[in-house]
Amino acid sequence: MRLSFHGADRDVTGSCHLLEVAGKRVLIDCGMLQGSRELDAENAAPFGFDPKAVDVMLLTHAHLDHCGRLPLLYRQGFRGEVIATAATRELARLVIADAAHLQDEEMRRRARLNERHGGNRPAPTPLYTLVDATDSIGLFKRAAEYGQPIAVAPGITATYYDAGHILGSASILVEADDGGTRKSVLFSGDIGNSGRPLLPPPSTPAQADYVLIESTYGDRAHRPIDQSIAELLQTIAATFARGGNVVIPTFALERAQEILYILHRAVAANQLPPSMKVFLDSPMAISAVDVFEHYLKNLQPPIVAMIKSGEDPFGLPGLRRTRDRADSMAINTVTGGAVIMAGSGMCTGGRIRHHLRHNLSRPEASVVFVGYAGAGTPARAIINGAKSIPLFGEDVPVRASVHTLNGFSAHADQPELVAWHAGIHGKRRTFIVHGEVPAMNALAPLLRDTTVEIPQLHSAYDL
Repeated sequence: MRLSFHGADRDVTGSCHLLEVAGKRVLIDCGMLQGSRELDAENAAPFGFDPKAVDVMLLTHAHLDHCGRLPLLYRQGFRGEVIATAATRELARLVIADAAHLQDEEMRRRARLNERHGGNRPAPTPLYTLVDATDSIGLFKRAAEYGQPIAVAPGITATYYDAGHILGSASILVEADDGGTRKSVLFSGDIGNSGRPLLPPPSTPAQADYVLIESTYGDRAHRPIDQSIAELLQTIAATFARGGNVVIPTFALERAQEILYILHRAVAANQLPPSMKVFLDSPMAISAVDVFEHYLKNLQPPIVAMIKSGEDPFGLPGLRRTRDRADSMAINTVTGGAVIMAGSGMCTGGRIRHHLRHNLSRPEASVVFVGYAGAGTPARAIINGAKSIPLFGEDVPVRASVHTLNGFSAHADQPELVAWHAGIHGKRRTFIVHGEVPAMNALAPLLRDTTVEIPQLHSAYDL
């Protein structure tokens, strides 16, 4: 059995791990590197293995940094099966198609700039096309059920455990016969933050020989979510009193739906005015709401009860869902009294950049971050106190009130990661992945009863 690491190694994004066992090559995730806008070359770099030789891919969940390079894998020859939960399959279709669309838009923008500068630069090419994305989605053949082993290949099974991170997310236990010995490897995926309103807490298999554990927040503890909710509602009220808008850079999967639910609950409790305007300016987030309401078995019982009773937990009297570009642009005429939710969460692209351009320089406005902001991103720069950020060729001053509410994080914090790891018996070796190096170094000494490794990109281990 051989395990090699090809993404999210001493880095937060780009999850990609290859397990070679029983004569098969099993890939776990194939995600896109995210963060800085200058990652085109890294995402297009060789995978570190031959895509044609991969037999099957196991997908932990539908975030772009876990599934976003699947179309590129397909483009380079992968024709194996992709196995995921049913909810992950539906969400991955949205994410992959959206990524292809955004790449096409970016290439067109660069081509226009190239023309303006005399056409002397090399013609830009996308990482993959919408055709590649559509074809790769066709590789999803079977859906895994939580807690039920599924045959991957002769002698290899995979069991998906609810990771509590986003809808359909899973930690995957791969068990295989290796030279007459049964061995198991647990891939954590992204582990959820317990106590969230929409999803149940993560579950953990009782035993694994080898463990890969994410470490996004391996160096800190989150604030309790109740405190973050209270600060969000206070920020909205104070911003409206100043005559400004509240701009929330929002990840389209989970975070958008969770914020809508919190606002719904606040309006019902008379904590916020029912007349307030709320814009969900994200076509992918709008589509994801429909997926959430279809997979009731994956949600917390109170949410299920609301939906079955006919109440929309993601609805508000003043909610406006904006799919069209013209409707999105019209939001910029609203100068106060609105909550504007748009992607991307790290502000590296998407519609949020237009809303920042119109609100970031206004002292009466607020910008509220409710998710992880990678190093080198505009979101991290704003959080770290930048005086201005570049947007559409101009430096936009940061005068708005800035708030970071990490209680909304969809990732487990350090105490939860340690507890999750402690619940697994029989560990021989643990590999820390999916985190910045300081977070990995902080988590490593806290993981007991195991040898701990922090692998480098393209490193390999015989298990």
